[in-house]
Amino acid sequence: MLYERKVNQMKLVKASQGEAYEAKKHFNCWTGHKITSGQESKNINISYSHFLPNGGAEMSSSPMERVYCLLSGSMAVKGQSEEYILEAGDMLYIGPGEERAVSVLGNEPATMLVIISKVD
Repeated sequence: MLYERKVNQMKLVKASQGEAYEAKKHFNCWTGHKITSGQESKNINISYSHFLPNGGAEMSSSPMERVYCLLSGSMAVKGQSEEYILEAGDMLYIGPGEERAVSVLGNEPATMLVIISKVD
């Protein structure tokens, strides 16, 4: 057998569950943790970010890997030398240490699923 089955490896997180928090350097944004490392997961954090029109996040970097999955709306993700336009259903991988800023495009709110993984 390639792996050993462990008990209680799955965890359901209902839409109404999670913990709201204020994300650093974000504005016009409401964010909620769904899965946090050290609690529900070993290395992964998953959260939702709900951005109002004119919302976004200032340029910053992190030592962790992350994936942005845009669920609704339209957003720009700007790096040091590139800019990506995300529409609903698009995903963007951001490597450790990469600087990025995000901003809502247009007059509609945007919702993003953010997956963050610790790098060993």
